[in-house]
Amino acid sequence: MKFSNFLGLIGAAAILVGSASGTAAEDKVVKIGAVMPLSGGAASIGVHVKAAFDVVLDIVNNAHPELGNFPLAKSAGLAGLGGAKVEVLFADNQGSPATGQNQTLRLITEEKVVAITGAYQSGITLTSSAIAERYGIPYVNGESVAASLTERGFKWFFRTTPIASDFAKVFSDFLADMKAQGAKTDSIALVHDNTEYGTSVANTITATFKEKNLNIALDVAYGSNATDVQSQVLQLKERKPDVVIMISYTSDAILFAKTMQAQDYKPPILLADDAGYSDPDFIKAVGKISQGAFNRSSWSVGPSGSPSAIIADMYKKKSGVEMDDTVARQMTGLFVLLDAIDRAGSTEPAKIQAALKATDLKPDQLMIGYKGVKFDDKGQNILASGGIIQLQDGANYVSVWPKATADKAPVLPYKGW
Repeated sequence: MKFSNFLGLIGAAAILVGSASGTAAEDKVVKIGAVMPLSGGAASIGVHVKAAFDVVLDIVNNAHPELGNFPLAKSAGLAGLGGAKVEVLFADNQGSPATGQNQTLRLITEEKVVAITGAYQSGITLTSSAIAERYGIPYVNGESVAASLTERGFKWFFRTTPIASDFAKVFSDFLADMKAQGAKTDSIALVHDNTEYGTSVANTITATFKEKNLNIALDVAYGSNATDVQSQVLQLKERKPDVVIMISYTSDAILFAKTMQAQDYKPPILLADDAGYSDPDFIKAVGKISQGAFNRSSWSVGPSGSPSAIIADMYKKKSGVEMDDTVARQMTGLFVLLDAIDRAGSTEPAKIQAALKATDLKPDQLMIGYKGVKFDDKGQNILASGGIIQLQDGANYVSVWPKATADKAPVLPYKGW
């Protein structure tokens, strides 16, 4: 080959490479990893999260002027990265901490995601986020409440949701109000699974209630994904606590509701710690026999035409079910992560981390009822907050506490069926 021809080939190749890189810049895709349960006992959550994240991507990747000043909605794509589109790559954690860990490793090393969100169950978030920490990849959690997650000295982990201690205070204040209105709250039972979520939340509630002089008279633990909870329900029936606090994922929550009906057991007050009790599959399966159940929540649809109401409508059209608190908190986590990437103007992990640390979102910039989003040195959102909702009118949750933001008054005692 003549030298001149060789140079010509190099020149042509350079032009092709230059064209390809130019196209890549214009069509840049920001890849986010989502470690979620797509199989196993919490698989229904994974289905709902997929629909929810599709809505987030629609809002971020396309212009939505109807959402007004809601972050990331005005333009198509991430403006800070020249209109780059966002893609979410899902990985099935199968309800297993070890699998969640392995899937996080795959997303980081093989899929080259720039950040991670997940993993719903606190025990899986624990192992999954440890991998992200090791590789220096930002990890934003929107829904796991175990207090231990932000007590590990991690630098790459950020959590937007209220934590167990926040909700324990919500529970104690709510029960104090109910007592002031004449309800008996002298004896309280905790029912929880033996996962990181169930155990840590039960311990946090116990510690908080002790400070408030609330009596935990009974602690009922059981194996996650149980097939028989008759003995647990019999314990409750025999001891007759005034309040039963349920800390359970979806399949267990459904089983408890059916077993309570079979054994004709109704506690005077049934108060749930979100999780399975917020899952639309729970409401569909046993909502009609769980009337009067209280639940914690940070979600409210809001007035017609508000961003929260518009987003809720988009989600219902996508999923076929109403927006619930768990999904709303997960969506908020993803929105916060993408807002940080947009402000960073970069997909470099350190710049995303810096933007997350600088986050200071106001209530009107959120789709959920937090006082804002601002992280402390541990990565915990110090402005997260919540209230109490109740299953009323068939199979719908309504806000009942605090009174200032309630849609309806709480109804006692627990009706069940």
